[in-house]
Amino acid sequence: MSPANALLLIPVENQVRELDPKLLLACVAAQRGFSSIVGSRREMEFNIDAFPDAIYLSKSMTIRSRLFFRIARRFGHRIVAWDEEALVHLPPQTYFSRRLDAATMKHVKRLFAWGQDNVELWKQYPHTPKQVPIHATGNPRSDMLRAEIRAFYEADAEALRREYGDFILVNTNFNHVNAFGPDINLFRPAKKPGGKARFGRAARGMSREYARGLWEHKQAVFAHFRALIPALEQAFPDYHIVVRPHPTENQQVYRDIAARCRRVRVTNQGNVVPWLMATRALVHNGCTTAVEAFVLNVPAVSYRATRNEDYDNGFYHLPNGLSHACFDFEELRQTLASILAGELGVPTGKACQSLVDRYLEAQDGPLACERMVRVLETMSYPQAAARRRSAASGLQRWVLARGLSLARQVKSRLPGSHNRPEYQLHRFPLLPLEEVRNRVARFQQLLGYRKTIRIEPVSDVLFRIEA
Repeated sequence: MSPANALLLIPVENQVRELDPKLLLACVAAQRGFSSIVGSRREMEFNIDAFPDAIYLSKSMTIRSRLFFRIARRFGHRIVAWDEEALVHLPPQTYFSRRLDAATMKHVKRLFAWGQDNVELWKQYPHTPKQVPIHATGNPRSDMLRAEIRAFYEADAEALRREYGDFILVNTNFNHVNAFGPDINLFRPAKKPGGKARFGRAARGMSREYARGLWEHKQAVFAHFRALIPALEQAFPDYHIVVRPHPTENQQVYRDIAARCRRVRVTNQGNVVPWLMATRALVHNGCTTAVEAFVLNVPAVSYRATRNEDYDNGFYHLPNGLSHACFDFEELRQTLASILAGELGVPTGKACQSLVDRYLEAQDGPLACERMVRVLETMSYPQAAARRRSAASGLQRWVLARGLSLARQVKSRLPGSHNRPEYQLHRFPLLPLEEVRNRVARFQQLLGYRKTIRIEPVSDVLFRIEA
């Protein structure tokens, strides 16, 4: 059946990372007859009973989503999914226990993979439903790196060049040990002095041995990066040092460092792509941003003053494999000097490109968003008459919705909850309607779409997009 007027629910959790790619997906879908609601995941899930039958595009399939998926299905919604964390992922067995849940996956109708590595990863999981197709479509985030789409950020990149001049971008990913709240780290403080540290949210699904080793490794790397930032400022006096923390990190430690420096800035403003377009070089350790930098032809340096091959190659194999590895500050200084002098670019060779090709689909040809929409078009869509519900059905929906809302409200008060209002506001700040309209208009111009795309507010954090 035709998808005309069919509704897509596209939740956004980390606004700076996910919003633009998902607006692009909504624009592509609008040209094919879909209507989409894009915005805060928390708000969307709290009000799932308010939407007519829709397709919910989930960004994960963890045990955390089990109850929501079951209730959403009862409301007549169908669920398709990808995993935002399946590009740079944990070793398979740890990934499975942390990122996949058998009961949750039973509710999923289609799976969208980043690339062939992601396809094979899911096929290894013994509880992946055999009847659910896995489509190697690529991901909307990788669409933002393509030459025909990255122009979306050119004005932003130029504004950054004017504001910061020449700068070195330092991307951090210490959200396992420096999270927005201490309960979200790998380990929570012991209840009593000298007591045993308790698992934090970041350690869920990990063995204690793996989590402890990762914590020790990340703490050591974190210490090296805290020393690195002022050292870079001294070593490169003609450059600003821009520190961009992970979206779920506590930024205060970096602000304290910046307060003691003259040319260090700390910001998590906007998507990372314009920052990569504007910078001269990226410094990181096991950060997904290095993959994006490689695709954008921006040299990345992996600073590995502390090494642990189990994590560096078992967890961070992809970003480290696409970067120049430096094992002490002097080696880093010399490598950066060569990059800034124009003598050294991104790592070259068939091995690097083969690595990217294995992990990232849709580097050319149809966009990942277009491939996803084609899959959505193959799904059946109920006629309007089939959507009518009896009074009893309506009462059942109301009871389920109130139960889900109560469960979420209770959960939001628990330590380490992602549903705490202050944490949700950190991840999805309020967004003016005109800003959303401006972004969609830029996509429409880039894509050459003739159908006018309309954007209307559903709430202050949810927006309807349709043509």
